[in-house]
Amino acid sequence: MSGQANEERNEPRERTVGSVQIDWDALRSAAREAMTHAYAPYSSFPVGVAGLVDDGRVVTGCNVENASYGLALCAECGMVSDLARTGGGRLVAVACVGGDGQPLMPCGRCRQLLWEHGGADMLIETVSLGIVPMREVLPDAFGPDDLVAAAVRGQG
Repeated sequence: MSGQANEERNEPRERTVGSVQIDWDALRSAAREAMTHAYAPYSSFPVGVAGLVDDGRVVTGCNVENASYGLALCAECGMVSDLARTGGGRLVAVACVGGDGQPLMPCGRCRQLLWEHGGADMLIETVSLGIVPMREVLPDAFGPDDLVAAAVRGQG
């Protein structure tokens, strides 16, 4: 997404959440770089994603396809693996891009992954809504709190 499109939607290029400053241009750039490593020989649809972690790290991922199709790994899976590999933490902001370098909305499965590792307040750049918290793209999400609540109900 160009800076001009960003300005047209009245979205700041930088935003601060807690003590972490989000530079959306840098996050998109990291996602584009990750996308160059995608293995997409079957769909020819490379995807890259970058996430800002609550400690300031940036983690990235790219899609990795498989001849059996169903075993393909979305870019977000790779990013969450990178998050775990580099020390964990919570995702604060995520930018996902397609082969043209423009924003791309994560699939439903990946939205669930992002919820697990970023929660309702994690910011995500969307194609049609701009930058919004996860609660707006995955309303009534199922997460760890639901498992705890179910266990408590089961004990009553």
